Amino acid sequence: MLTTLTIRNVVLIEQVTLNLLDGLCALTGETGAGKSILLDALGLALGMRAEARLVRSGTDMAVVTAVFECSDSALASVKPLLDEQGIEVEDGQIILRRSLTPDGRSKAFINDMPVSAGFLRGVGDLLVEIHGQFETATLLNQATHRAVLDDFCADAGAIEACRNAYVTWKQAEEDRIALMRDVAKAQEDETFLRTMVEELETLSPYEGEEEELSQKRALMMHAEKLAGALTTALQGVGSDGGALRGLYGALNALEAVQDKAEGRMDEAIAALNRANVELDEAVAQLESLSGDFDFDAGSQNAVEQRLFDLKAAARKHHTTVDMLLPLKKEMEDKLALIGDQSDKLAELEKKEAVAKQDYITAAATLHTVRMDAAKRLDVGVMKELPPLKLERARFQTTLTRIEDEREWGQYGFTRAVFEIATNAGSPMGPLSKIASGGEMARFMLALKVVLAQSNTVPTMIFDEVDSGIGGAVAQAVGERLQRLGGDVQVLVVTHSPQVAGRAHHHYTIHKTQSGEHANTYVTPLESKDERREELARMLSGAHITDEARAAADKLFSVG
Repeated sequence: MLTTLTIRNVVLIEQVTLNLLDGLCALTGETGAGKSILLDALGLALGMRAEARLVRSGTDMAVVTAVFECSDSALASVKPLLDEQGIEVEDGQIILRRSLTPDGRSKAFINDMPVSAGFLRGVGDLLVEIHGQFETATLLNQATHRAVLDDFCADAGAIEACRNAYVTWKQAEEDRIALMRDVAKAQEDETFLRTMVEELETLSPYEGEEEELSQKRALMMHAEKLAGALTTALQGVGSDGGALRGLYGALNALEAVQDKAEGRMDEAIAALNRANVELDEAVAQLESLSGDFDFDAGSQNAVEQRLFDLKAAARKHHTTVDMLLPLKKEMEDKLALIGDQSDKLAELEKKEAVAKQDYITAAATLHTVRMDAAKRLDVGVMKELPPLKLERARFQTTLTRIEDEREWGQYGFTRAVFEIATNAGSPMGPLSKIASGGEMARFMLALKVVLAQSNTVPTMIFDEVDSGIGGAVAQAVGERLQRLGGDVQVLVVTHSPQVAGRAHHHYTIHKTQSGEHANTYVTPLESKDERREELARMLSGAHITDEARAAADKLFSVG
């Protein structure tokens, strides 16, 4: 619920902090005192349109802060929205703040995190519902009637079953359509696919071939230099005048006198023997390489041509050489779809038909649940109308089954519309088109009283819902607002003492004038005497009589 509303520099309000409580809160005051300004300021904090005219003359900025303390049920509806923006909520407290400058620029914050005005409005709509005499509220929008009815019937199981059945049906339908689409596309591309597969079969690329050919081509490009170096190396170590022959001569000379050296030549001879073995291995390696660099022009041209063919095929298919083999497999799979798919298609069609029937069953069950709920809603609203001087009016929830499958959805195939007739014999019609302003407010009140237990919005505001009525009707309006206040926090701006007398808490709005400057203030009336005086003023005007005070006492006794 709304616990604190702080307003600074909004039209006539210089600084006001309003601490609110639960139940029915009445806001009263003389005409022109600033009651509408109070609601305009709250609307600013809730994300409604920011108009530069709201900034108090001579100031540089208007600021409105609304503090909400949310129960678990109220928090459940708004927290997912806040989580999406990374806005943390501690102890159920949500703080909406909006600033506005004289040039019309505004900034919005939720729990001190900057947000867009649109996001602020989305959160505000979940926390406060405002009903004005001529305002188009949620219930006037026929698109919301089905959801309102679902909240009233509160059968989450039937709704969830319908939603799950719909998702299953649509997935089965998409699977069938996808198979038909793939087969049709494959058939359309059959000639192309077969040609491409044949070309790739002829080309016969294998994994890693491009890298292998590139390395071979690089080797061929340097073959002459490599062969020359190899020849020079062999001449240096393996020819008649090479290192190997010299090594043999050195070993023979030393071994001939080794026994006379008393072991002093052993290590040198051992080293020369090791060198002899390594040099023999080197010569063998060099001789084995002698044929590796012997390429003819034809071989090099063949490698160049093969690389060219592979890269040309890759360009043709907008891929890489290494992906030609997987591409061939992919095209072969598509060709396989062209074969007889009747068995698989029949299986998917059967699965879809079963899923569709399951959905129809679930939607029909939900439709029945809604019909029962609609009857209960109609009975409840009709009971509320006579005391509101709408005894000749009729209210009904009209449910129709949508026949066009294209309009079916996860919430079933029910269309719900709230309809009324304000006079006996008059045809039923949409609430928004049949009722006058005063009737509209009373119909809304009757609906809200009945729907209150299913309402997730923690705070409701009624702006002059009692306009143009008095006596017993005003008394009935007050009684219903009081009853509504037992379920949610209700703020009512009223000129009716019968309504104000029913309030759990009473606040008076008054204006002072100092020269050219006017200020609006809000004062909580905490004692019974203060409330009696305000009710007496509302009954008799500026001159309060004892009779007015006595009448005010009677209003308290009724409340």
